[in-house]
Amino acid sequence: MTTSKQYLLDELSEANAWRLFKIMAEFVDAFEKLSDLGPAVSIFGSARVNEDDPVYKLTFDIAKKLTESGHSVITGGGPGLMEAGNKGALEGEGNSVGLHIHLPFEQKSNDFLNLRCEFRYFFVRKVMFIKYAKAYVVMPGGFGTLDELSEALVLTQTRRIKPFPIVLVGSEFWSGLLDWFKEKLLIQKYISESDFNMFSIVDTSDEVVKAISRFK
Repeated sequence: MTTSKQYLLDELSEANAWRLFKIMAEFVDAFEKLSDLGPAVSIFGSARVNEDDPVYKLTFDIAKKLTESGHSVITGGGPGLMEAGNKGALEGEGNSVGLHIHLPFEQKSNDFLNLRCEFRYFFVRKVMFIKYAKAYVVMPGGFGTLDELSEALVLTQTRRIKPFPIVLVGSEFWSGLLDWFKEKLLIQKYISESDFNMFSIVDTSDEVVKAISRFK
């Protein structure tokens, strides 16, 4: 092996080692910060929703009522519906947690956090959303929201995690996806009828709290 090839391999090996240390550091930091959090609910939704949008107010109300019922609220810590969730949590005098990811856009954290974790690796952040949440509340959103939803469904379906409430908010928004599940995935036997029991669809903040509080 030539000296240049060996040098390149050594450089790659060193880079991978540093990457592993960075990943481990993110896990350790998050575990330490969240270990005493108590019962929490992760709220997901679009970062592109303005404060005057009705779904922003709905997210705020949901988070406020969840904290008033004894839950902490976890969001991605960014703008839009994440901000609404954190703002509502503080208004309800509860823990407002932001799991902030560094992105080339939409990366600014909101100002309504009393506990914040920083991440560069999506998969580490995803572990924290799952590990410390007793329920998921999924508001209208884009690809990121769908990613978190689908991951929770897969982990529940494959029994990698214990079943927990996955609450989709906004029947009008989610109806098209639900119809596609039924007309494509179910008919072609890609999923089973029982898979629809993994989640519920509601429209009001009271229904969200009820769906989570009655789950045993």
